[in-house]
Amino acid sequence: MEFLLDFINSPFLGKATWVWLVFVAVVATLLALDLGVLHKTEREIGVAESLLLSGGYIGISLLFGAWVWWFLGSQSGIEYFTGFLIEKSLSMDNVFVIALIFSFFAIPRQYQHRVLFWGILGVIVLRALLIGVGAALVSEFSWLLYLFGAFLVITGIKMWIIADHMPDIGNNPLLKFLRRHLRVTPQLHGNAFFVRQPDPATGALSVWATPLFLALCLVEFVDLVFAVDSVPAIFAITTDPFIVYTSNIFAILGLRALYFALAAMIHRFKYLKYALALVLIFIGTKIFLVGIVGKIPATLSLSVTFGLIAGGVVVSMWKTRGVTKLS
Repeated sequence: MEFLLDFINSPFLGKATWVWLVFVAVVATLLALDLGVLHKTEREIGVAESLLLSGGYIGISLLFGAWVWWFLGSQSGIEYFTGFLIEKSLSMDNVFVIALIFSFFAIPRQYQHRVLFWGILGVIVLRALLIGVGAALVSEFSWLLYLFGAFLVITGIKMWIIADHMPDIGNNPLLKFLRRHLRVTPQLHGNAFFVRQPDPATGALSVWATPLFLALCLVEFVDLVFAVDSVPAIFAITTDPFIVYTSNIFAILGLRALYFALAAMIHRFKYLKYALALVLIFIGTKIFLVGIVGKIPATLSLSVTFGLIAGGVVVSMWKTRGVTKLS
């Protein structure tokens, strides 16, 4: 018993182990509920259900943030909510690309949740690795924050310039690599990622990947690409690994539930990319301003970030009123 108490109270990445275990327990419960109760069978998720599920995820995320505020203090609470808002907003762009991937492979809506669920498990691991490495590097080399800042400013400017750019899924280098090195069936086989079927050349049974697996690989790849933006952005807000990781994961968990609603009206957020570009530029610039005007209050960062994103949503809704389909 004493050993167990020592273990759960021992520090891990700046927080007691039991604090991390609370977070892991909440995430594991949500995933188990999602797969084992809400989606035991393959079916199409409607917009209303998507919004309802997303509301539940957001509510739990906000409750966790309130707990962080109460337990770790107002500074950590504000940093959590700022990180959550930034990650949630940046992930909106991710939704558009995922919708293109599903369209490219003609993945029916009833199988999309399976890809998104297994995709989120990969996200949890990938983000943990990226954030762990990032936290170790920043604690050892504080000047890396300035490198993150410059990267965010450049990324924001680039996002502004190519806001109307349409990704070419067919020419994705990962997709070309997978098709060269895997046997891939020309059609879907239900919700299977792999199937066994005869090789046309030899007649021997072989393992074949399905288009559903290729879609999963591209979804994971897209998240890795977007993490290159979002992880430095949250490190620019706080270097606390607990706040960085928990805000990231809660934002992504809820986004998967919201995907089916967002995918149906993503055309209404046409100008959100410009707001996200300004958010990245603001966060990156803030790092350099610290050395000139001192530390920027966390409340100001949260207010500016929320204002820019809210402005992008309002302008998008106003400009696209009357638009009924994605052009």
